[in-house]
Amino acid sequence: MKRSSGCIGAAARPKAGDLWEEHDLVFATQRGRPMERSEDYKVWKSILKRAGVRDARLHDARHTAGTLLVEQGVHIRVVQEILGHARVTTTERYTHVAGAMMRDASERMGSALWGDT
Repeated sequence: MKRSSGCIGAAARPKAGDLWEEHDLVFATQRGRPMERSEDYKVWKSILKRAGVRDARLHDARHTAGTLLVEQGVHIRVVQEILGHARVTTTERYTHVAGAMMRDASERMGSALWGDT
């Protein structure tokens, strides 16, 4: 993943000074190096604990992000790009339909069939 202006590396770079190693990463260590594979897991668990929420897999956050985007009306193809899926069918499996969305669909169908009541 390529670095962006809002990335962790951009904030850490000035502090690291001459110790900084440029690898063009979005998420990097305090010295610009790639993070260890388990580092995101450790950070995730720490965030959950500090926030006082139930334990969950980091992967669950991807499902939540996809579902929240769909619930906000973001087109499924845009969600596909954000999640980095090659196929939209994968994105559809990642997202979940909430009760509010089902009620909205039912109300729209009722309106289409019988008009506003």
